[in-house]
This record gives sequence, C-alpha cells and structure tokens, in this order.
Amino acid sequence: MLMYRLWPRPLRFLTVVLALFTLLPWACTRKTVSFNSTPEQPAVAVVVPDTLIHTADSLKGKPSLSTASKAVLTKEQQKAAKDAEKDTQRKSKKKKKNVFLGEKMKRAFAKSGPKGRNQIIEVFYYLKYPKTLSDFAPAHYYFDTKKHKILKLATVEENSATLKIMHGPYKKLQNNKVLETGYYALGTRHLRWERFDKNGVLLSKTHYEMGFPRDANVSYYGEDRSKINEVVPYVNGKLEGDYAKFLVDGQPEWRGQFENGKRVGIWTKYWGFRGRRRYEYQYGESGYDPEVTEPELIREYNRNATLIYDKEKNIDKRGQPEAEDRPGARRTAVPARTVPKAPVKVAPKRK
Repeated sequence: MLMYRLWPRPLRFLTVVLALFTLLPWACTRKTVSFNSTPEQPAVAVVVPDTLIHTADSLKGKPSLSTASKAVLTKEQQKAAKDAEKDTQRKSKKKKKNVFLGEKMKRAFAKSGPKGRNQIIEVFYYLKYPKTLSDFAPAHYYFDTKKHKILKLATVEENSATLKIMHGPYKKLQNNKVLETGYYALGTRHLRWERFDKNGVLLSKTHYEMGFPRDANVSYYGEDRSKINEVVPYVNGKLEGDYAKFLVDGQPEWRGQFENGKRVGIWTKYWGFRGRRRYEYQYGESGYDPEVTEPELIREYNRNATLIYDKEKNIDKRGQPEAEDRPGARRTAVPARTVPKAPVKVAPKRK
C-alpha cells in the first residue's frame, strides 16, 4: 500500500518539467512594442509644417529655441560662416596697440657702444602727442630724436620739438640678453624696474610710483596734502633715487640723486620762480666711492637764466653787471657766493 502512494510523485515531477520546456521557446520570442502607437494601428508618416512661417513662433523676427530647425547650408555658406566666426574671435581678442595707461605712444629704439655683440640696444616708447607734465616729479625722461638717445632732465622741457616724452615699456639688451626692464609713465619711471647682469642674474628690483620709489618719504604742505614739500627716496631702508624739495608755491628748490646712501652726480639749487636754475654742484660719480662732503660749484645762473659761471668752459661773469629783463631796471653787481650745502638727510618715517 505504501509503494502505491509514492509512485505518482515522480510522474508529477516529469509533467512539470515537460510543461516548462514547452513554454520556454514562446517566452524568448521578440515582440515589438511601440510607445507612440498601438499595434492595431499601422504607422503613418505625419508631415509637420514649417513652424518658422508663423510670427507666433519667432522672437522679434528670429526663431525661438523651441521652434528653430537646423538649416542645411552649402559648403560655401559653411565656409563663410566659419570665416565670420574667426573674424569675430580675432576682433574680441585683439588688444589696442601702442596704448599705455590711456595714452597713445610710438615705438623707437637707440643704439650705443661699439658695433657687434657688445652693442647696447634700447627698445622703448614715447608719447605720440605732447602733454603737460607734473612739476612735482623728481626728474623727467625724454628721447632726443636729434641725438638719438634718452636724456634725464631735472626741468620740464615741453617746447623742444626734438624731445619726446618717454611713455610705455622699456628694455635694454646686450648680446640678445636683457640688462634692464621697466616702464615709463608721462616722462617718469613707473611700476617695477629690474636690472640684470650679463648672465641673467637679477641685480636689483625697484618699484616706482610716477617717478618716486614706492618706499619714499613724502612730506606735504598743509593738512590737505595737495602740495609736496620734500621727497626723500628710500629703497630697502637706504637712500636711493631722486631727491626733490619744493617751495610752498610748488616751485622747485632742490633736486639731486642718492646712490647707496650718498649724494651723487649734479645737485641743482633753484631761484624759486619759473623753474630757473641758480647753482649746480658736482658730487661723486658713484655712491660706492668715498662721499664728497663739500661739493664743487660747476655752473651758476643769474635771475634771467643767463649762464654767468661755467667751470668747464672757463666762464666767470659773476663780477659783471647783470643784464635785466626790464629796461631801465637798476643793475647790481653779483658778489661771489659761498657754496651752500645740500639739504640734510631725512630719517625714514616710522609706520
């Protein structure tokens, strides 16, 4: 009896396996399903009209983003479109040439020294049109088109046609190696200036602000600080650069130069009106030589800006009557003067 009950179980198992094998091929067949239309309806090509012919589908005459269709262009039209795009990119990236700090300038160069590898070449720019310069600048730099070299002048020279005001980038080279770089602005040194040796090693770096070193001590007249009294140049805590002292009316009183903490070159004392010079004193040529305590008078001018003493040219008219500008004015003899001392050094201000 027990054997009769267990016999149908293997038959049931075989029946289930046969049923699975029968249904498996039908389950693996592909069936295309369309999400846009029902299988009962045949696919019909729908022609969509050009929506750009309706003004409602345009924005001020231009196709909107939702209705714009891609136009088919010929090769010539595609090439013209690419050329137009390139021109637009060039114009957007193109910078204004020969313009620095809003002023138009012209490029020039000067050569000095022997020809060949040791020749020094200076590449620079100057103002294309003349401009009134600041009287408070310690010195002004010009390009002399006649002498073909850069000049540093203490007084403002605006009437000379051969003097062009330096303005723009500057670079000095020798044997294709940079010796000095910087910028000029309205005749003054501006921004960062660097000097290198022949091997490209940086020797010095100085930052200027319209002629004055960035670390210079500047004193003013009055509380409004509109008029400069004295400019004492300091670089890295040492006297270095152009010195200037002015009167309360803005006229220059003293101009000179420091190097390595010592007075060097020519120091000029002014009369105090019209920017006219009075005395010119010669100090040492280098700040690394022993300092000259008593400078030598090399030139002297009277109130009419007439040279009355020149050591090099052996001119000495200091004992003669002066020729006055105004007729009928009283003539007075100019007595010999002692050499006044240059202004005292000013200690740096504590911040």
